[in-house]
Amino acid sequence: QVQLVESGGGSVQAGGSLRLSCAASTKISSTYCMGWFRQAPGKEREGVASIHSDAVTRYSDSVKGRFTISEDDAKNTLYLQMDNLKPEDSAMYYCAADSPWNCHIGRWPRLGYWGQGTQVTVSS
Repeated sequence: QVQLVESGGGSVQAGGSLRLSCAASTKISSTYCMGWFRQAPGKEREGVASIHSDAVTRYSDSVKGRFTISEDDAKNTLYLQMDNLKPEDSAMYYCAADSPWNCHIGRWPRLGYWGQGTQVTVSS
């Protein structure tokens, strides 16, 4: 079992940047497929970015080229660097950990563990 705690959310203007962090209670690199999801009011939770096998990444089309997912092995921490933010990026952002196999076969890592979320608000 792994516990996940997100931080780093906040309010920014369009074009700005934020870096989200997800602190895990155990080793995540090479152990889990890690991912970031987001959910806006009235919408389904959607996959934003994932990483597994140390360096294999995946991004949704809506954030590709603007967001970067990474891991810090020593700190057991997952990051999401978000640049050139847009109002449509506003949502609750969640960190997730799942079996690497699910990511290897092309699934978003939504079947394992979740954090409590951190709010991101982007104003125009």
